[in-house]
Amino acid sequence: MQKIPLMLAKAGMILARDVFRGNAPIGMPICGKGTELTETLIARFENMDVQTVHVEGHPVWEEGERSFDDLLRELDGRFCKTLQNPLNVMLYDIYKAYLIKSMGGDSGRQAE
Repeated sequence: MQKIPLMLAKAGMILARDVFRGNAPIGMPICGKGTELTETLIARFENMDVQTVHVEGHPVWEEGERSFDDLLRELDGRFCKTLQNPLNVMLYDIYKAYLIKSMGGDSGRQAE
């Protein structure tokens, strides 16, 4: 899941959280989690003062942001000397699964 400015949202992205008017986390959602974005829906969000949306995966890469492969290399480096300990193996697996889920799969990039 990635929080992105509405101006970077593209048709075809999937909402990972409900969207509320003006990004207020209270009240009735104006669009539900799991909805596929369209150009029309993005324009409606702009008219309703929505500034950011949470989308599935990690479709937007910003300058200076580390890639999925970089994050995995860093994780391997942190655990390389302790993977003989079963508890550390469990921690490694949990963190790796979290990275995969939060980055939207192996690379997090959607096909264009």
